[in-house]
Amino acid sequence: MNIRILVADDSEPWRRFVSSAILPKKPGWHIVCEVSDGVEAVKKAEELKPDLILLDIGLPKLNGIEVARQITKIPSNSKILFLSAFDSLEVVEEALNTGANGYIVKLDAGSELVGAVEAVFQGKRYVSSRLKGVISAQAEDAHASDKPVHDELLASRLIRVPEMEFTRCHEVLFYSDDVVFLESVTHFIGAPLSFGNAAVVFATKPHRDMLFEELKAQGVDVDVLIQQGSYVSLDAADTLSKFMINGWPDTDRFFEGFKNLIESASKAANAKHPRVAIFGERVALLWAEGKRDAAIRLEQLGNDLAKTRKVDILCAYPSRLRIQEDKHSFGVVCGEHSAVRSR
Repeated sequence: MNIRILVADDSEPWRRFVSSAILPKKPGWHIVCEVSDGVEAVKKAEELKPDLILLDIGLPKLNGIEVARQITKIPSNSKILFLSAFDSLEVVEEALNTGANGYIVKLDAGSELVGAVEAVFQGKRYVSSRLKGVISAQAEDAHASDKPVHDELLASRLIRVPEMEFTRCHEVLFYSDDVVFLESVTHFIGAPLSFGNAAVVFATKPHRDMLFEELKAQGVDVDVLIQQGSYVSLDAADTLSKFMINGWPDTDRFFEGFKNLIESASKAANAKHPRVAIFGERVALLWAEGKRDAAIRLEQLGNDLAKTRKVDILCAYPSRLRIQEDKHSFGVVCGEHSAVRSR
């Protein structure tokens, strides 16, 4: 499928991340133009009539929702997919009510953008997995009518409720090899880093080194982020020892350690309302040592963390651990997560 894409976003690092890390996975998908403000987005949409417009909301000169309203009046077949940091329910519903074909929270772009584009071109309306079940039926209706709202009201909503508090995002990846590992984890932490959020990695040294090089290859200035403290990469085994007592995770030590890390990384992040992406393979280390109950307890503590802090968590298990062959264990691990990926 050949898809001509217009990207409208005022963040140059984010545009670079989308163009270099996500869209190249699909041959035939081409970015024909990038713009950084709403007025230019409307102009280029009318001039180029792209197949797809990836549209941010917080654009200068003209906000993304008003851009969408104007573009839908242009005689063309362009599809609109919002790609924004905002996950306030009111803002999401307002965006979808313009007649747009979907809405992705930027934090989910690494894992969901390709699937979202495919769904949109199959005639479906796509909404980020973290938003499904909580937005109104009207907003999910692909034929919802336009609901005019003045820019002043929209602006007040963006200030008053810039994002949804403590959305639970605790995912698990079962990966077949290091190629799958690198692609999946780079997207998970690269997307938030590209638009000013923070990331904390707990991994083995080989995996930490691989992630460092891949993030740099995709245009993320890792050295600067490490220096400012918004990207923190720690050894999985060393950090396990700080809260494990007699082979079992100590709850108080776990939360105290994370509290300090999250607060420090959040303060270093450039985003106005930062979240922290956390990747960890400490559970896999425990599982490999035969400490399955301790690994599951660690997953449960991760759930508690995701409910009380503005974090997004991805855990990973290599296929060589054969967890999927044990239906009971596989079911228990999957049950502790908001989403399951297996490749």
